[in-house]
Amino acid sequence: RETQYDLATHDNGLMSFRVGLPIQDSQKWGLAAADGQMSTLVHLYFDWRLSGDGDKLARLWPTAKESLEFAWIPGGWDADQDGVMEGCQHNTMDVEYYGPNPQMGSWYLAALRASAEMAYAMGDTEFSERCSSLFESGSRWIDASLFTGEYYRHEIRPVGHEGFVAPGLRHPSMGSSSLTEPDLQLGDGVLIDQLVGQYAARLTGLGSVLDSDHVATTLGTIFKRNFRESLAGHFNHMRSFALADESALLMCSFEEGKRPARPFPYFNEVMTGFEYTAAVGMIQDGDRANALTVIDAIRARYNGARRNPFDEAECGHHYARAMASWSAFVAWNGYEYDGRDGTVSFDLPGEVGQTFWSTGSAWGTWTQTATGEGASGILVIGGGTVDVSRVVVNGETYPVSGAVSRRAGQQITLELTLAGSNA
Repeated sequence: RETQYDLATHDNGLMSFRVGLPIQDSQKWGLAAADGQMSTLVHLYFDWRLSGDGDKLARLWPTAKESLEFAWIPGGWDADQDGVMEGCQHNTMDVEYYGPNPQMGSWYLAALRASAEMAYAMGDTEFSERCSSLFESGSRWIDASLFTGEYYRHEIRPVGHEGFVAPGLRHPSMGSSSLTEPDLQLGDGVLIDQLVGQYAARLTGLGSVLDSDHVATTLGTIFKRNFRESLAGHFNHMRSFALADESALLMCSFEEGKRPARPFPYFNEVMTGFEYTAAVGMIQDGDRANALTVIDAIRARYNGARRNPFDEAECGHHYARAMASWSAFVAWNGYEYDGRDGTVSFDLPGEVGQTFWSTGSAWGTWTQTATGEGASGILVIGGGTVDVSRVVVNGETYPVSGAVSRRAGQQITLELTLAGSNA
């Protein structure tokens, strides 16, 4: 976060999504990514939630606030400030999307919700209320206007000859050369990453950003349309990260007659970071069977015989996006930690079981055991130091007596009342 906000963010709030070296060249790239800049706000919120470090948030918040306000500049991502990104949006597909779409739209909603929380904590209630208002209007519009009944689509809106794109939003050679008839767009594709903001918001404790019924339907559509039991015969004009008899979840699929003449470049590819994100969204939504099918397919491809199990390649070896795999473990066990008030939460898939947990400062195990009268829970601190004031199990809160700060070797034992299983 310090690199992103102290070094990469310009005075006007534009965050260079590639940080130059040496440090004096940190802002030399000068191009902002709509998804990257919004996701960083969610990351900042999550760092604050995990650590409880209000001092660091207070130091970084002024620049973080400017990075959100950058979305509202003339010719920007949300120039009309309605909670929906309509402008020229450079993104992780190495192109610019024109017009409202679920990928950038959901990241923006998550960023607005995170910013509302951070602004409120910093005493900036007016800005917090503004972010909340934009979130509400944007979420309503996306659900009403982009959801097709099966998934969320991209409404392509060309800028046109007379259109204005703010400096720093458009790469001179990566995206479409035309502003009147842009190519390299998503359009009516079923995108694997269309719910990425929903995934991130739920993972970080911000809650859902889109309609729950629409989300459930969309996740089902992504699996139905994009999962391939075998890639034999699958045409891919780009990089081959999966092939032949391997199973995978495609980046994007199009119904007959709906594919643009030239879609965004990676639509036929397979990349594990995106697969994990979609799979974890399924776990969050209760569809564990399809989630495991997707994750099992990844592990079968990187099983040590076919590929290095420690190197899930994307644009280079050991690609960082594959680390989204860890969120599957977190989501599966319903584990959360809030360092601001010392709350540890678990929602295991059954009344009994055990899981590993970790925070930035400690790690350990949680064990639920059935007893004659009900159940018991034991939180063991295996290493480090962590503040624990309460433990939430399957939605039920259990206050912790005694010292709040716990260190390695200590444990907390609780008598639990578990009404039913979420298996």
